[in-house]
Amino acid sequence: MNAILTGYRTSVRLIEATDWLLPTLARLAFASVLLIYFWNSGLTKLGDGISGLWTPSAGAYAQIFPRAFEAVGYDTDAFGFYHHAVVVAGTWAEFVLPALILVGLMTRIAAFAMIGFIVVQSLTDIYGHAAAAGAWFDRFADAPVLDQRALWILLLIVLVIKGAGPFSFDRALKSINA
Repeated sequence: MNAILTGYRTSVRLIEATDWLLPTLARLAFASVLLIYFWNSGLTKLGDGISGLWTPSAGAYAQIFPRAFEAVGYDTDAFGFYHHAVVVAGTWAEFVLPALILVGLMTRIAAFAMIGFIVVQSLTDIYGHAAAAGAWFDRFADAPVLDQRALWILLLIVLVIKGAGPFSFDRALKSINA
């Protein structure tokens, strides 16, 4: 039994010595699973041409404010500054935050902001688009809102706690300032 415990403790020490591995794999998993998802979602919200960065498409309002957009007869001009600012900020966030996580720049802040974004996205899907939330602690692991997004958030929590890891701009900037 002592040999088993000694082997276990040695293995644990080796794993704990690879502190760089978890944040690196978390960023890799984010890039491979969620980066393009968010960028494609952001692309659906852009208006025409370069001015589309400031004048989102009607679909952006339909995605972010579905019930309010329906209530105004799908007329974007009926919305005020608040709605416009939220749609533009949400659209930009879908590009900027994943890019920051990808390169490892301001990773903790970007990951924390992405968690907030995913929470708002999930609430909009459930209450605005009437998507089925699913349930935790059931036998199904494929609820698109609660199950999948809980895993997305867990991945981002790793980055909030551990940072970006050694292969990042955060680490490079830290060594410059040190």
